[in-house]
Amino acid sequence: MLTLSIITKQPQIPFPSYAVRALMKQILEGMRAFHASGFVHRDIKCDNILLHSPPGSGRVYVKISDFGFAKKEDTINVQTYIAGTIPFMAPELFKLPTIISQKVDMYAIGVIFYKLITHEYPVDYPNVKLQGKALRDMPKIERLQKFENDILWDLLSKLLEFDPIERITAAEALQHSFFTSLQEFDDISPEQQDLALQAAAAELEGNENITEFDKDPTFIK
Repeated sequence: MLTLSIITKQPQIPFPSYAVRALMKQILEGMRAFHASGFVHRDIKCDNILLHSPPGSGRVYVKISDFGFAKKEDTINVQTYIAGTIPFMAPELFKLPTIISQKVDMYAIGVIFYKLITHEYPVDYPNVKLQGKALRDMPKIERLQKFENDILWDLLSKLLEFDPIERITAAEALQHSFFTSLQEFDDISPEQQDLALQAAAAELEGNENITEFDKDPTFIK
């Protein structure tokens, strides 16, 4: 199965804004559901976001994978072992004492979105020591000119917030104006509308596999 890396590694492939928004929304909804179970994934990255397109469906479904490092959230006890992939690791993972919360996953999602749009990492050094020093030496992730959409950058800046207490949750991100404003609905493509209508019709005909997300054009990639 393909992963999100196939998109992030090929900047020459045109990727419309409605597709970016739909992918982001699916990833956040998956993380919201996962976090609701009380777990932290600890290795969210492009390679662990699978893209599944059932033959003939015209759809792409996002699936979060590789739960090998996942564990129950523990915001009390200091962690002696950290996991993750360097460019996606949150700033607090490079500090002592290390407390790991679900917010490390949210920072990683911010990095995924950043790379999806720019095809670059916000901070990228070859080892933990250099990455940690770079993050400690900067107050925040700076906005690039590539981020022309103010609402999108506002969402990203909240996901890439260095302070985990201030960093938004998946549930909060889904309520951000990037997903709830009129701009989102104006950006829906005819293809998304058609697929949503087809799903609604299939449900009326008795298809019990149709979900609310199948009928929501903003979730359709």
